[in-house]
Amino acid sequence: MSLDTIIDFADNPASPEQYHPAPHKVLKGDPAQSVRNHYGSPCGQFNAGIWEGAIGQWTVQYSEHEYCEILQGVSVLRDERGQSKTLRAGDRFVIPAGFSGTWEVLEPCRKVYVIFEQAPH
Repeated sequence: MSLDTIIDFADNPASPEQYHPAPHKVLKGDPAQSVRNHYGSPCGQFNAGIWEGAIGQWTVQYSEHEYCEILQGVSVLRDERGQSKTLRAGDRFVIPAGFSGTWEVLEPCRKVYVIFEQAPH
């Protein structure tokens, strides 16, 4: 493969996909969201891009492994036991598949995401 196959987010603008969490998952606010998926692998198991979220809170249940880097804003991730972690610009972390809890955006948030979704056995 050559350098032509490298995906540079700056050189590969992706159209934003606007969406909201399913109504039954929203706990407060109107958490409008968008993703710009800059790369999707041919097998469909690996994706990378930019996510943005508006103020609000919703339930999450991860079937995928996700690496995140917060670029701006403030969010709080809570697990099912009520433990919380505040996430701010510069924070880098991985959410493993199987995590359940809530994601709350306190200040409009923007993050880089890298997702791996294991194929069903």
